[in-house]
Amino acid sequence: MKRIAMMSFALMALIFLTTTASWAGPGKPTFSPALYADGELWGTKATTALPAPNDHNLQSFDKLFAITNGAPGQLPVGEAAPGNPNYNGGRWFTHTVMWTVDGMDYYNGNVPVLMSYDEIEYNDDMGFLEITRGSPNPPTPPDYFQCPLLPVK
Repeated sequence: MKRIAMMSFALMALIFLTTTASWAGPGKPTFSPALYADGELWGTKATTALPAPNDHNLQSFDKLFAITNGAPGQLPVGEAAPGNPNYNGGRWFTHTVMWTVDGMDYYNGNVPVLMSYDEIEYNDDMGFLEITRGSPNPPTPPDYFQCPLLPVK
């Protein structure tokens, strides 16, 4: 009886380990927090690098802001998210963001976690951010890529 129980346990463990590995396989989306957009956390999975847009399709990309010297816990910030009429379905144009000395001074070195495009625009208008086109660490993320947003679970 003990031997049957041990064999059953080993079989169940093997089934569990093989199915768990398939759930976490490469290319699978994650529902863990990956970026902020419209003040909410979103999960995602980058799917494809895209060629640079031309004058006819630039408007089909949303900006993705990668903040290089942000607060602890700072994630990238998307220009829009699902439910926002300006959301383009997960086509992104990466921008690098750095807090300026004036921004650091204004917040006494404790800059806030930015969670929306409105917060990016406000702090940029105040002169607290320096925003440049392109990825801070090419090729990850690439300057242009596709990556749908998924609700965090």
